[in-house]
Amino acid sequence: MKRMVRWTGVSVVALGTFAAGAQTALTYQKPPAPIEQLLDAPRTPEVLLSPDGRTMLIQQPATFPTIADVAQPRYRLAGIRFNPKVSGPSVEQYAIGASLQRVGGPARLITGLPAKMRLTNAVWSPDSKHVAFVERNDVTATAGLELWVIDVVASHAHRLGTVHLDAVLGRTPCEWLPDAKALLCKVIPTPRGAAPRQSEIPAGPDISENLGKVTPAPTYEDMLQTETDSAIFEYYATSQLAVVPLVGPARMLPVKGMLEGVSPSPDGRYALVSMLHRPFSYTVPAQRFPMKTEIVTLKAGVPKVLQDRSLLDSQPISRDAVEPGPRDYQWRSDAPATLVWVEAADGGRPKKGAAVYDRVLSLPEPFEGQPTMIYEAPLRIARGGPGGGRGIEWGNEHLAIVSEARFSDRKSMLVAFDPSSPGNGIKTLYSGSSQERYKNPGRPLTVENASGKRVLKLTADGQGVYFVAPGATPTGDKPFLAVMPLSGGAEQILFRSSDPYYDEPVALLPDDKVLIRRESQTMSPNYFAAPFHGGDPVALTVFPARYAGVKMPTKQLLKYKRADGVDLTATLWLPAGYDKSQGPLPTLMEAYPAEFKTRDAASQVAGSPNRYPTFGGQSHVYLVQSGYAILDSATIPIIGEGDQQPNDTYVEQLVAGAKAAIDEGVRLGVVDRSRVAVMGHSYGAFMTANLLAHTDIFRAGIAESGAYNRSLTPYGFQNEDRTYWQAPDLYNKMSPFSYADKIKTPILLIHGEADDNTGTYPIQSERFYAALKGQGATVRLVFLPLEPHAYGALETRQHVLWEIDRWMNTYVRPAVSPIQKTAAK
Repeated sequence: MKRMVRWTGVSVVALGTFAAGAQTALTYQKPPAPIEQLLDAPRTPEVLLSPDGRTMLIQQPATFPTIADVAQPRYRLAGIRFNPKVSGPSVEQYAIGASLQRVGGPARLITGLPAKMRLTNAVWSPDSKHVAFVERNDVTATAGLELWVIDVVASHAHRLGTVHLDAVLGRTPCEWLPDAKALLCKVIPTPRGAAPRQSEIPAGPDISENLGKVTPAPTYEDMLQTETDSAIFEYYATSQLAVVPLVGPARMLPVKGMLEGVSPSPDGRYALVSMLHRPFSYTVPAQRFPMKTEIVTLKAGVPKVLQDRSLLDSQPISRDAVEPGPRDYQWRSDAPATLVWVEAADGGRPKKGAAVYDRVLSLPEPFEGQPTMIYEAPLRIARGGPGGGRGIEWGNEHLAIVSEARFSDRKSMLVAFDPSSPGNGIKTLYSGSSQERYKNPGRPLTVENASGKRVLKLTADGQGVYFVAPGATPTGDKPFLAVMPLSGGAEQILFRSSDPYYDEPVALLPDDKVLIRRESQTMSPNYFAAPFHGGDPVALTVFPARYAGVKMPTKQLLKYKRADGVDLTATLWLPAGYDKSQGPLPTLMEAYPAEFKTRDAASQVAGSPNRYPTFGGQSHVYLVQSGYAILDSATIPIIGEGDQQPNDTYVEQLVAGAKAAIDEGVRLGVVDRSRVAVMGHSYGAFMTANLLAHTDIFRAGIAESGAYNRSLTPYGFQNEDRTYWQAPDLYNKMSPFSYADKIKTPILLIHGEADDNTGTYPIQSERFYAALKGQGATVRLVFLPLEPHAYGALETRQHVLWEIDRWMNTYVRPAVSPIQKTAAK
């Protein structure tokens, strides 16, 4: 069954389901009203603070796209899904409303907004006087991505020029220039010419070959397969660089090609441009295609080539491996025009005991001569980008902070160094496990400088850096804002969330205040101004409660132990009005296994009991409204300490974790041990199938978009680095497909027909269903038209919840299941 559809127009929707080996047609169904009531609730508005900290852009996110939105035309090429009508992502989140509000003042309407707005990519100008955004217009005859701007003083919006933007490569097609008078954008070239078309008559066979070169690769989805594919991809991915001013026509620059990343220099005179080019590959996605990196003058568009990287198709599978040569070109955000990049000191192939993994090199304007090495990293530097961030955060002439990590032993570091004095001024701010939550200091806080670039926020005396952290504790997350002394020592806490609230620091405000997003179990999220060092936060917004008028379930954080002493947690949801005197409930347990290198890290608590109950698109917790207890996010750690790898005892630890969660629910008197189902999405679906294969403790299973045969992902999966040929027994033992004859518990398989995730091809569910059916299992397979790995359409979410509710009511809720009745006969 071929599901590699490149172009999908609007079509009649049908869902294929299977019963007794036959395929039946079914229209979309809706779940019971109490579930539908939660699903239809509008989302909480989101706030984007201006660089000067004085004005908020308030955006109202849309809920779910409709299946008609998802069914818009799309191509699936080179690992990218895009809508050719707009030359942008096939489906994306957008806002349907917007307003402005001075911090501490009332909200103001914005006039001139599109009548049916689909706002994306909102970004403040460096001077805080304007907000630019992309309007996704895919419904009119002049469909395309339009550039709009909001004048903050006038509170009025209008379209800038007549250009259409191109966001096939990268979702951010525009960036403000430092003077705040114009934006640098990727636009559709004019004229563009006619698009290539797929021919119904093949010109000949499609051929791939490999002549003795070692080219391992994960099992990517949506790869190019024909020369016509390549021509179509190149056509829509090609854009042109343009300067779009606030006043006057756009100025087209002579820079045209498959522009991936574009970033203006802090002084506004240059642009750093990365551009994909042929030859393409049929086995790896676009980000691994050959790529040219250039510096372009914005005055005349004159390019200077920095690097022309070849196709990346022979990189080792190891998660610590990177490409050889320069990578992650970026501007130093604290200098007018200085180029920096990272280069692997070990050739990109990690060597045990290597003293240096990566080097950071610098080349200032005029970008001539030999670069200067400004830092040597003992671990791998995290990925950055053209605009900086995450990998290296720049502060000033004498300060930068770099994030480093090594996957093999889960080590991570935050290191401050002096860019102007290589080898000196190096200070390790944090060193420990990347899986350590309780001691994690968080991330350095960055703010926009006058050029609109992100730089480290320093204290007034320059001796400390502001940090924001999730603040994990044994009783749950308590986010905090702190100052990290550059001279060493503990962080100085300025603000910390405290019970009964969950207060998340968002940004700094003037006058020693921090903008926080506050919520509690009974209070829907809103934004507050909180003073440093104590004092009552002041409410800035009064958004309506998301689930006003709904009888809400209750939740609590459970803490318990696995049989081997490892501490575990789960969130227990119970229906509104329930108490234990009513007796234990039929239960749904959801989990997603995670690998750890130490027992201590595996035992640490994640999440917070103080958060307002929310039910996202992929949530299964909606089922609590049907009278089920929910063991949500039950921790299933898979631990491999020292030289042992976590997956060496995967099945044993999986079973022990699941049993511990059920035992705790039974001990509390709320879970009926004889009526428990297990479910999971992706790797959680893999877990679900394995639990049904290796235990008899569940009444039913629900597996969404999983991979069940690991021989189909031979070059590693999840966090497993070993290949199939290095560990065939492991791959077979971990594959529930190998135990199809052992699965007697009813299992519901659900899969997005257009799954785009590495390894979870729809064929995984097709073949698993066929194996189970052949062994006489009770199994139902539901394919969701047009849906990727994460299901998006409202109709899809409604139907998935209907399927789960129906499966639970059939096989879990009854005192005696249909399977038991059949066996008794």
